[in-house]
Amino acid sequence: PIYPPFRPSQVEEHLRRQVAILRNAEAVMLITFSQARAVATLLKYQVKGLRTVETVDRLRLSGGDEALAPRRPEDTALLQYTSGSTGDPNGVVLRHANLLANIRAMGEALEAGSSDVFVSWLPLYHDMGLIGAWLSNLYFAVPAVILSPLSFLARPASWLWAIHRHRGTLSAAPNFAFELCLRRIDERDLEGLDLSSLRMVLNGAEPVSPDTIRGFSDRFAKFGFRPEAMAPAYGLAESSVGLAFPPAGRPPIIDRVQRGPLTGRGEAAPAAREDANALEFVACGQPLSGHQMRIVDATGHEVGERREGRLQFRGPSSTSGYFRDAVKTAELFDGEWLESGDLAYIAGGDVYLTGRLKDIIIRAGRNIYPQEVEQAVGDIEGVRKGCVAVFGSPDPASGTERIVVLAETRETDPGAHERLGRRITEVVTELLETPPDDVVLAPPHTVLKTSSGKLRRAASRELYEQGRIGVRPRALRWQIARLTVAALLSRARDWWRAAGAVLYAAYWWTVVGILAAITWPLLATLPRRAWRWAALRLCARFVLRLTVTPLAIEGADHLAPGGGVVVANHSSYIDHLALLAALPGEMAFVAKQELARQFFAGLALRRIGTLFVERFAPEAGVEDTRKALGEALTGRRLLFYPEGTLSRRPGLLAFRLGSFVVAAEAGVPVTPVTIRGTRSVLRGGQWFPRRGKIVVSVAPPLMPEGSDWAAAVRLRDQARAVILERCGEPD
Repeated sequence: PIYPPFRPSQVEEHLRRQVAILRNAEAVMLITFSQARAVATLLKYQVKGLRTVETVDRLRLSGGDEALAPRRPEDTALLQYTSGSTGDPNGVVLRHANLLANIRAMGEALEAGSSDVFVSWLPLYHDMGLIGAWLSNLYFAVPAVILSPLSFLARPASWLWAIHRHRGTLSAAPNFAFELCLRRIDERDLEGLDLSSLRMVLNGAEPVSPDTIRGFSDRFAKFGFRPEAMAPAYGLAESSVGLAFPPAGRPPIIDRVQRGPLTGRGEAAPAAREDANALEFVACGQPLSGHQMRIVDATGHEVGERREGRLQFRGPSSTSGYFRDAVKTAELFDGEWLESGDLAYIAGGDVYLTGRLKDIIIRAGRNIYPQEVEQAVGDIEGVRKGCVAVFGSPDPASGTERIVVLAETRETDPGAHERLGRRITEVVTELLETPPDDVVLAPPHTVLKTSSGKLRRAASRELYEQGRIGVRPRALRWQIARLTVAALLSRARDWWRAAGAVLYAAYWWTVVGILAAITWPLLATLPRRAWRWAALRLCARFVLRLTVTPLAIEGADHLAPGGGVVVANHSSYIDHLALLAALPGEMAFVAKQELARQFFAGLALRRIGTLFVERFAPEAGVEDTRKALGEALTGRRLLFYPEGTLSRRPGLLAFRLGSFVVAAEAGVPVTPVTIRGTRSVLRGGQWFPRRGKIVVSVAPPLMPEGSDWAAAVRLRDQARAVILERCGEPD
């Protein structure tokens, strides 16, 4: 699920973000709504593999009633793309087992049952709406009342009145929703409202503000809202959605801590009631049943009570990683624990979130928390509340970070701007005991947010550093024109690359065909095997040179003179070509028996002294080993591919033992040869060559330590370890 474009002024930026998501997901179909279909079609030309853009109505007309395939717990259920509040969205892989574990644990914490009624306006493309307010209600047979998100944003009171009309007992929303109810609902619109049916409303998905909790509970107490119904919670897509909930029926807990110890050394020391400079954080509950959390310091060691650090978690709801992103998946895991990306401390079993790891501003050794400053600036008259971003921008001169305050305002008068700037500076200085380095006042909709309303501080910082703050958004027509041109250019580049690849492949096979037509008669007629080998090696080198395939040879001097066994990894049909061009002297290829029965290949291989072995009949295999042993004892150099076959999938396969038995019994060295790059040029199972560089690396020879079976096994393991280390592919 991905979110639709809302603001015409941001269509271009929205679609560019969606391109990244669709490419990562390798989507083949995009389903949207009719009003967005024309714009969404532009994505088809920028996303390879996206074959069609459809609407639900068009799909209904197509008919079809295919049975669903059975699903296993470990199968992927969906990809939940993160909000991208601190960077590009990541596709979180969620399995059916993850979702069911999370739904069951959340239901247990909420004490949910079919007598409840869940009222929600949360969008169904967001994990909190999709899993928390939709799939969970299906599982527990809870009647659900679903409002349009746009209806709520236009008229926040509609959410409260839906709770009133349907006697809602459960609900959930991000913190900004409660703030909207405080600021944008007129008292006259609340006459007759009754919220007494609510027993638990979750506040999560973004930092929970102590002032919002207090303000909402105070204002709506006269309408039947009980303080214990407010439930600050914590979750993230990497844990399906929920991770920590407070006990049902417990009023919110707000912890006051001393500013200095926390910002200076990460100690959440309790503050006195009269401490006006204290920081406040909201308790977000304890881990859900079956789940665990811990706080670790910079060294990765778990810290004690009231010590700030990185929040890590684990449990049955946890993702297995990010889709098609091994690097970020590796960063996500610390052993069996997952990184949340949040800073927090634990006190009394409750977790207190202090900020996003990437959003923390480090100024002269102190940690500055943007949320606190943003809230204080948002309370200033003339500043749009919830539309303030505070971030750090590197300052090379001082070696620390500059504090930048980006605040939206509807004021346009220069004098008003000057007064507002001074007031913001005063508030920030009073709060942090240091003034901001830059205060930027911008028009509405400048501060970038995610689809769920979270501030995108990193993206806003990028706007600031590029000098694009206050630049008027382009007209929708101009954005569509730019997207169309970008789509056409992208498609033209694809066609150009595809045409170039086809022409190269055709040229490659033409070169191979012509040189093979010249070389084969020479192999068939030249009287001496040395001459035939010279012709074959010359052909191989010409093929690589004419197809512009660079060949690098490493350690050629390691090749033992005279006889011995050479073993090489096998990843492509052109491995033989690379070895012929790279290795000097004659060799006896050891090839599968099936090739001997082919007219052209069989004749050519026989003429260069190839040994054919049977892969499947054990009796013939023993005889073939004796034959190879005899050749080795005569001083011939034997070339084996001990993997026995090749695969299109990268990775070194298990080594068969035959070649090492021959070497051990004959008492000859084994030279490991590693081939890199041939899989990229011509992958197994394909006949479409591509440009690439080939490297042949020869390692020092290995001498057998004995002539028995154990010596052969040791020799095999040693040779495989050498090739595995050099081939650059997984085991």
